[in-house]
Amino acid sequence: MKPAAVLFDCDGVLVDSEPATFELIQSDFAAHGVTRTIPELEALFIGGTIEGVARTGRELGAALPEDWVETYYARLYDRLRAGTALMPGIPEVLQRLDAAGIPFAVGSNGRMAKMEATLGQHPAVRARLEGLMFSGQDLGCPKPQPGLYLHCAQVLGADPADCVVIEDSATGARAAKNAGMRCFGYAPHGPNPRLQAEGAVLFTSMFDLPGLLGI
Repeated sequence: MKPAAVLFDCDGVLVDSEPATFELIQSDFAAHGVTRTIPELEALFIGGTIEGVARTGRELGAALPEDWVETYYARLYDRLRAGTALMPGIPEVLQRLDAAGIPFAVGSNGRMAKMEATLGQHPAVRARLEGLMFSGQDLGCPKPQPGLYLHCAQVLGADPADCVVIEDSATGARAAKNAGMRCFGYAPHGPNPRLQAEGAVLFTSMFDLPGLLGI
């Protein structure tokens, strides 16, 4: 059944921003006394907020300065602006959704400034998302709370039960479940048990997504 609307996460779904994000967290943690591998950090933090990273980092023993969140964002945005690729197949997915008359929006736990830093590098995609990008932090309802995706559905005039969410994290999939929405879990690197455990139907390539959506 075709969805009434498709709601996308941003980082790791629309744009390949996760490597830069976690490399900077890793180097900052190491500089302040906590050494972790990238997979360990991803297991802890993927789908969360940088504020949550700071809290957990300090609990783990990282002596992060009080202004770490803001300085981290500034340095991360500089890295992302230097070049952040779209996930392969995203332009084609959006074109197929437009052709099928299915509206879409973006719901991210990242700040709007981060989405502008990444998606802003891709004018054709960014233009399709004008007025359709929403931040759980800005709205005060970060994932796994359902409010972000419920807000997206409301803006698009779609019943939540008829929406499909595209996510790459267990936190995001839980937000979709909490909102009463179906979820497809993007797992380009293979099996993702944590994502699947939240009820997401896994897929490995964005080029397969139109078929999953019935368009």
